[in-house]
Amino acid sequence: MNKGLHPIETASRDEIIALQTERLKWTLRHVYSNVPHYKAAFDAAGVHPDDLRSLADLARFPFTNKQDLRDNYPYGMFAVPREEVVRIHASSGTTGKPTVVGYTQADVDMWADLMARSIYAGGGRKGDIAHVAYGYGLFTGGLGAHYGAERLGCTVIPMSGGQTEKQVQLICDFKPTIILVTPSYMLNMADELRRQGIDPRSTALRIGMHGAEPWTDAMRTEIEATFGIDAIDLYGLSEVIGPGVACECVEAKDGPVLWEDHFFPEIIDPATGEALPDGSLGELVFTSLTKQAMPLIRYRTRDLTRLLPPTARSMRRIGKITGRSDDMLIIRGVNVFPSQIEELILRQPKLSPHYMLEVSRDGHLDAMKVNVELKPEFEFATGPEKEFVAHDLQHHIKSYIGITARIEIVEIGGIERSIGKARRVIDRRPN
Repeated sequence: MNKGLHPIETASRDEIIALQTERLKWTLRHVYSNVPHYKAAFDAAGVHPDDLRSLADLARFPFTNKQDLRDNYPYGMFAVPREEVVRIHASSGTTGKPTVVGYTQADVDMWADLMARSIYAGGGRKGDIAHVAYGYGLFTGGLGAHYGAERLGCTVIPMSGGQTEKQVQLICDFKPTIILVTPSYMLNMADELRRQGIDPRSTALRIGMHGAEPWTDAMRTEIEATFGIDAIDLYGLSEVIGPGVACECVEAKDGPVLWEDHFFPEIIDPATGEALPDGSLGELVFTSLTKQAMPLIRYRTRDLTRLLPPTARSMRRIGKITGRSDDMLIIRGVNVFPSQIEELILRQPKLSPHYMLEVSRDGHLDAMKVNVELKPEFEFATGPEKEFVAHDLQHHIKSYIGITARIEIVEIGGIERSIGKARRVIDRRPN
């Protein structure tokens, strides 16, 4: 049971580094001895686990990427006999074979501890009622949040995703104080509450723990103003463990604190692979420090962020995920992330946060259309009013991002609502 901060959360930097170094040495020996992929990769790179004497030496070891996981599907990356694996999760596999992740009982326990630590950091306490609206099943979100909330001593409502009307009913009837859900679906539930004539600020909710997709500070402001809650950034990824790799502290809300006693972070240049100093924008890379069943060495997350100095805890933070290197759109030579468009949409007082980007090719040139809805209270805006809002958004996209986009204000409810991770881009360009 989590009765407060773990001692490592207030440890000195030297203590953290010593623990990381000891655990990293164990992990490298563990994978080299038990995972044929890593023995071959280390040998090909001319490195051996004994070559690691300090954390800086990790840069000599090869990266792991998602393709490596697919190439070893389903069990080839396991570092323990399959019989010792008590749980298997997998990604959705939208771009080929799913990526499979295995857990020993000790891994499941560690994950529950870290999610409990994360919920505590977000302001949750024993006795809170936690409504889990992340999807259950092969996706790590639901079960990860569930076990962590139970470990903290919360009363857990395992709602899972979807069935928005029922979500709203349970929020009104069971009076949860914490909700764990994607930020886009949180706003979807606000729409349903209003549709039923319920003020979202009237619920018992006081904390929202939002992750599984990039979201902007503008969306945080929208969620907090809509529900009257603290919206906390919860970070994780299935391949490393699931939710609970990092989490914001409610007293600071200045970026998720990385639980560095279990995951060693690096920031690299996504093009060259070169390690970058703290504070530099680049791709986040993780090495497992305590995972038994499937440790990953220098796993390329594709998430773009910065490593920031400690504030509320002794461990470093990550800045807001600005996007993924593989989500980046290149429109007429300009790098565009959906999160940039989202931020500009949310600055418009009459526009809702529901949007979809359509990318196509007009002759030899790329073109982008932004489909977006008005907020329900502006449903009956006149044609000229809509035209003014669209022109204003187009102007800001041109000014801040440097591309000309066509803006289409669609009818309310016209943008597809997601029950999990929101789909933000339709790319119609030929491959």
